[in-house]
Amino acid sequence: MAIAVIMDFTEGTLEDYDKVVQRLGLAPGGPGAPGGLFHWVSGTDHGARIVDVWRTREQADSFYQNKLGPVTAELGIAQPEISYFDVHNFQTAGPED
Repeated sequence: MAIAVIMDFTEGTLEDYDKVVQRLGLAPGGPGAPGGLFHWVSGTDHGARIVDVWRTREQADSFYQNKLGPVTAELGIAQPEISYFDVHNFQTAGPED
């Protein structure tokens, strides 16, 4: 079952996010991590919010523990508050006009 994950990085910045994305070898607008279905990020009044949709909770947890966690720790970025949601339905990009 697909899972949505919301990560709130209080005191995190979009510049921190950009550093993490670069360190992970990902590119804005490019393909995401294996098992990831959708990803977006936005600045908030208190930091940065990342929302991901994954094929499974196991794939999400593996990425966060083995890839994201070590990079954020190395860069000195505090761990986020994380919320998980079972996804009833999701849609992919529609056709362009």
